[in-house]
Amino acid sequence: MTKTARRSFLKQGFGSLAALGAAGSGADGALAAARRAEPSDNPEAPRNFHLGLVTYNLARNWDIDTIIKNCRECDFKGVELRTTHKHGVEPSISKAKRAEVRKRFEGSGVRLVSLGSACEFESPDPAVIEQNIELTKKFCELAHDVGGIGVKVRPNGFPPGVPHEKTLDQIGHALSKCGDIAQSCNVEIWLEVHGQGTMLPVNMRRIMEVADHPAVGICWNSNATDVAGGSVRPSFELIGRWLRSCHINELWKREYPWRELFALFRTVGYDRYTYAEIPESCEPIRLMQYYRRLWEYETAA
Repeated sequence: MTKTARRSFLKQGFGSLAALGAAGSGADGALAAARRAEPSDNPEAPRNFHLGLVTYNLARNWDIDTIIKNCRECDFKGVELRTTHKHGVEPSISKAKRAEVRKRFEGSGVRLVSLGSACEFESPDPAVIEQNIELTKKFCELAHDVGGIGVKVRPNGFPPGVPHEKTLDQIGHALSKCGDIAQSCNVEIWLEVHGQGTMLPVNMRRIMEVADHPAVGICWNSNATDVAGGSVRPSFELIGRWLRSCHINELWKREYPWRELFALFRTVGYDRYTYAEIPESCEPIRLMQYYRRLWEYETAA
């Protein structure tokens, strides 16, 4: 895809989840239905997004059957499987195992939406960057095989002694390569808003503008640094056009304007998942039930 074509698609924003299809048709479907993701002034827009769970950390010690069982019981609609956890869905598994994982989720009422890798691209060592790009490729192939639509990657702060602008541009160029890989696998790359300094929306915007790829978006991470003057709208206006996924955390935190965030999601027609990223509990079902009710309250128009 040419640079001009990439830029044209990026200006249209994210594609709807519905366009991706139940089997996870990935970036091709997203591009076909892409639309501009800019907040409107209609906070009464319907909520089309869903509650999901990232296995970090509440479900880190659950196998696949437990993940499905607990999510079904608590009406969590989708999951992001984070690497290194007990579920064991890693690039090293066989084709047969991948087909088994896909089959266990299909028809379960819980969608395996994405894989949470720890791939990152800020190292000053080019060999390390290439290793992470190659690992990202393996995660993209895995996501395709198990029926997912996204692979989460991250920046993880600035290396010492390197100009920040150089690091941001380097991450963006690496993501562009990963975008080509993801597109060939019919999945997407989701850059988590993460890392000391790199998580700042202005820096995330620089990365995304350099990446300039239709198969690369952001995973909103609900950081304290999103908030300016009690509002997340300025941050959302900087990077919301690349919204593809979202991690949420402690909904009881009054200092984070959850209702405003979810209203912004509604006004751009976001119809994917908000993944609960919360600590482990000795009463996980009880916690998830409470979380579900609070999420319903905060996301109500």
